Amino acid sequence: MKLKSLIVAAAMLASTGAAMANCYEIIGCDDSDYFQRADLRQLSCQSLYEVRNLIYKQNGFCFSTQRAKQTFGNEGCSITKQSLVRLNAVERDNVATIAAVEKTMGCN
Repeated sequence: MKLKSLIVAAAMLASTGAAMANCYEIIGCDDSDYFQRADLRQLSCQSLYEVRNLIYKQNGFCFSTQRAKQTFGNEGCSITKQSLVRLNAVERDNVATIAAVEKTMGCN
C-alpha cells in the first residue's frame, strides 16, 4: 500500500532529528494542509495513529507508551510533556481532526 510506504519512510526521516513536514498523497502535508474528515476516513486506524503521532515526532516529542516507542522510537526527542510540543495552527487542527475521526471509527 502506497500510504503505508510513505508513513514508514516519513518515520525514518523524522527519526533523523530534522523537523520536516510529512506529506501524503490522499490527505496532504501535515503542517500546511488542513486534513478533511472524509479523506481521513479512508485510512485505517493504524494509519491514523501513525499520521497523528508523526506530527508529534517531527516536533520533538518523546513518547511514553510502549506502542509509540516501538513504532517511532525516541531518538532525538526533547519534549516529554505533550502539551509543551509547539505545533502550528494547521498541525493542531490536524491532530484534533485525526483524533475525532479515530473516535468515530472506534480506533483504540
